[in-house]
Amino acid sequence: MSAVVFGFGESMGAAKRLGALLDLPVLQVATRRFPDRESLVRMPAPARTAILYRSLDDPDGKIVELLLAASAARDLGAERVVLVAPYLAYMRQDMAFHPGEAVSQRVIGRLIADHFDALLTIDPHLHRIASLGEAVPGIPAISLSAAPLLASLIDPAGHPVIVGPDGESRQWTQSIAAPLGLDMLVASKERSGDRDVRLTLPEVERVRGRPAILVDDMISSGRTLIEAARLLRAAGAASVEAHVTHCLARPDDLALMQAEGIGRISSSDSVDGPTNRAYAAPLLASCLKEAGLV
Repeated sequence: MSAVVFGFGESMGAAKRLGALLDLPVLQVATRRFPDRESLVRMPAPARTAILYRSLDDPDGKIVELLLAASAARDLGAERVVLVAPYLAYMRQDMAFHPGEAVSQRVIGRLIADHFDALLTIDPHLHRIASLGEAVPGIPAISLSAAPLLASLIDPAGHPVIVGPDGESRQWTQSIAAPLGLDMLVASKERSGDRDVRLTLPEVERVRGRPAILVDDMISSGRTLIEAARLLRAAGAASVEAHVTHCLARPDDLALMQAEGIGRISSSDSVDGPTNRAYAAPLLASCLKEAGLV
């Protein structure tokens, strides 16, 4: 076969949506774990272009299986192996903050570059580098924005205020608010730990009597959005919602966020889960075609 989309057990729904738009067959990579927790990976068919689709939430085991699948695809004659990882893990650690820390972005980026011919991802968590290509050198490394997907979920008729939970979200917040002609606010954040954050939100009084929509690239524990929601509700927001690209929150985190007044949580399908309301397949398919990868 010329080109095939290969999904894994947890990603088959999204892989099938992508394959349908590309008019390509979609097959499942077979995996199993031995009693000692090693993985066995089997590619189901050869393909000249193998598109491996898998998000890297819970990344450690998934990365190993992806590398084994890429190797097996080449053993079957693949001339090009493309990784579509809508959520790309290990990008936040881009420097050693304390002596002895591994710079995981550099390690994982080079590992991907050594085993794949191209990478597509959505809203990677980058801070101190200008482009994804710096983290994944030597191959086409394409970073797409989910802002248009999330903006499509927002009804501007109610004049909601778009709220970014920290300074790093300003550009992201603006990319959603500006095309819709909506007001925006951006908080500043001090983090004391993974689940301990303090926010300040200038001009928060502008939300009084209006819906507030928190937007961010990801939810992890949800503590930042919970703190933002408390400030918005105290300022008289009519309602609070959250729209994010990647939802990594556990069920208990999602339940706590809703208990703290975040009425609806929406995400892309970059990570499979109950919050998925924006589907990335059209964005990914268009990019694969434009880049000449299919």
